[in-house]
Amino acid sequence: MSGPDISVVICAYTEDRWEDILAAVSSVRAQSRPALETLLVVDHNAALLDRLTKEYKESGEGTAVRVLANAGPRGLSAGRNTGIAASRGEVVAFLDDDAVAERDWLAHFAKAYADPRVMAVGGRTEPIWASGRRPAWFPAEFDWVVGCTYKGLPPGLVRVRNVLGGNASFRRSAFDAAGGFATGIGRDGDKRPLGCEETELCIRLTRARPDAVLLIDDRAVIHHRVPEAREHFGYFRTRAYAEGLSKALVARSVGAGKGLESERRYATRVLPAGVARGLRDALLARPGGAGRAGAIVAGVLTAAGGYVVGSVRARRGGATFSVAQLSDSEGGRHD
Repeated sequence: MSGPDISVVICAYTEDRWEDILAAVSSVRAQSRPALETLLVVDHNAALLDRLTKEYKESGEGTAVRVLANAGPRGLSAGRNTGIAASRGEVVAFLDDDAVAERDWLAHFAKAYADPRVMAVGGRTEPIWASGRRPAWFPAEFDWVVGCTYKGLPPGLVRVRNVLGGNASFRRSAFDAAGGFATGIGRDGDKRPLGCEETELCIRLTRARPDAVLLIDDRAVIHHRVPEAREHFGYFRTRAYAEGLSKALVARSVGAGKGLESERRYATRVLPAGVARGLRDALLARPGGAGRAGAIVAGVLTAAGGYVVGSVRARRGGATFSVAQLSDSEGGRHD
């Protein structure tokens, strides 16, 4: 089998997603290009840790599926860093605990790493709506709200500023160069759905390695479950506000120029086109057109408000984060 060995890290935190977690692991086990290992990192939940440990020990998959406790502070970033440190693959891939990967997911990742300049490869994430279909008012331009690939990203195999964390992979040397995911930016078990930790890492990576190439291959597909609670405008608004807060932290870390580079194109080209399509659909009496246009405007204003608030807090010193350095001397890779 040509190409790099790939370790897959899945971070989990709640027993409410038990069936989803098992499905995520099964989708990795069914890959056309087998993973070297699957690491399940449990975020400060002793009951879930014990249950998953027993599940894979009793199933006989204990050598291929390793269950670990998050060794850092509560949150997704520290969980991912725990998985990176414990993994053995040349490439580390990340899959959400409520998603399933298509059979050739890892095969597409592996092909991209034939170029030694490639430091990260992401894929396409499709929503599985709990109601069975997309809400008529929900604009595809805002699918990032529910952790999915949004309308406006270029198709095919393309170079990008950053990959999206729930469906992504990094060469191990990327972490050697830039460190791990920053804690204090992404989700940490709080009710507020923060994010952007992968954006901050990717920008740090390209600063540390100016020759680094970061790609998205839309053939590397996963399907992400969207629960009913996230199909409502209340969650849409909350997530957009949290994104603004997160972007302020990213800008504080790497500077507004690089931190908002992609967002400027998104706000000036993608979103106006989305509003125009929504208004056109409304004039043609198509369902949800006015709602989609209104949601885009509301989403932009809400995210902008979060960014302003986050920027003020950052200047006042109310927001902190730290970057994990994944070296052997600090509990890094275990061979």
